[in-house]
Amino acid sequence: MKDLIAELRWRGMIHDMTPGTEEQLQKEMTAAYIGFDPTASSLHIGNLATVMLLVHLQQAGHKPYALVGGATGMVGDPSFKNEERGLLDEETLATNQAGIKKQLENFLDFSSGNNSAVMLNNYDWFKDFSFLHFIRDVGKHMTINYMMSKDSVKKRLETGISFTEFSYQLLQGYDFYHLNKTLGVKLQMGGSDQWGNITTGTELIRRMGGGDAFALTAPLVTKADGTKFGKSESGNVWLDAEFTSPYQFYQFWLNVRDEDLPRLLRVFTLLDEATIQDLESRQNPNEAKRALAEDVTTRVHGSRELDKAIKASNILFGKSALEDLREIDERTLLQVFEGVPQTSISRDALGAAADVAELLSATTGNLVFTSKGEARRMIQGGGVSINKVKVEDAAGPNEWELLQNKYLLVQKGKKSYFLISVQ
Repeated sequence: MKDLIAELRWRGMIHDMTPGTEEQLQKEMTAAYIGFDPTASSLHIGNLATVMLLVHLQQAGHKPYALVGGATGMVGDPSFKNEERGLLDEETLATNQAGIKKQLENFLDFSSGNNSAVMLNNYDWFKDFSFLHFIRDVGKHMTINYMMSKDSVKKRLETGISFTEFSYQLLQGYDFYHLNKTLGVKLQMGGSDQWGNITTGTELIRRMGGGDAFALTAPLVTKADGTKFGKSESGNVWLDAEFTSPYQFYQFWLNVRDEDLPRLLRVFTLLDEATIQDLESRQNPNEAKRALAEDVTTRVHGSRELDKAIKASNILFGKSALEDLREIDERTLLQVFEGVPQTSISRDALGAAADVAELLSATTGNLVFTSKGEARRMIQGGGVSINKVKVEDAAGPNEWELLQNKYLLVQKGKKSYFLISVQ
């Protein structure tokens, strides 16, 4: 078996762990779990750091359980939140659970024999657990003093915390107890903000009859300046392609700051230590960024979507051809050229333009050129392309293939792009 703790240590992925955790993992194949509350139908890259804990756990020969919190998701985790979350209805939670399960299947092997990953939903054991039985059989084992001592609770006491959220740690603690008792799960892992909830579970197991129970948390991933990592200008970077396209996802990793690279390479990729050190030793940090972007995008979206994202990225730098443009969907095309000058014309206007020079001047409202003469001169100088095909004749007909049956991409010089939408 691979030494999981040694692997996590060199990657900087250990924040806290209870005594005996390392010895337990070295002794035998250990069942461990991480919980994911279905507050959205997709995980985001903030969740991805904890998913990677399960990935390394399984690769080290241990058994991972991914727990989707259908029950706890109805309550909401107060840990280090400034205010109470809105409660979700059961239909929304079910939709969210299905989306998360599909994403986790991209990372974990659910058919690898003894250490196959298992997906669970804590709603299955909470749905028939009455409130009276829960506070009698579980609540009596934990004191209010113990529950209030958690940092995640103490911070909220300043602004107010509902009984619903206050009870969350007891619900999560019972998850650990239930999994420990029924499936022999001995370890719970998560981000460092979950330490209080996880150790409530180890304490509950101890007080409700014993059994080995351990906790391990990873540091929350932050940028070099200490701010939270995982958001773009438009918000969360999601794993679902409907929320964050593969192109946007790939671009996010390409554009991380140089000083954040060492941490991100260790946490989010499966590259070995020697390979990461080699990337860090190179003078051009863009090589490491490409390795990071390609590794993560492939595992989240697959090699085919990575190839499309790379081709889309190359369009702006003159390394692509018409064939590459044909393969890009409309959504990605508009994302690549977000912010470039655009205009719309009718199909009749396209057909009525006397030649290319007129199309690129008067027909498009002088978007590209202010006059036919200016257009002719630049075309004759070889400085104009339409759909990445160089325009050879300013007086030629307007027989251009429409991208997505709708768009013409005009390039003037090396860096000036214009997008014409043909309605």
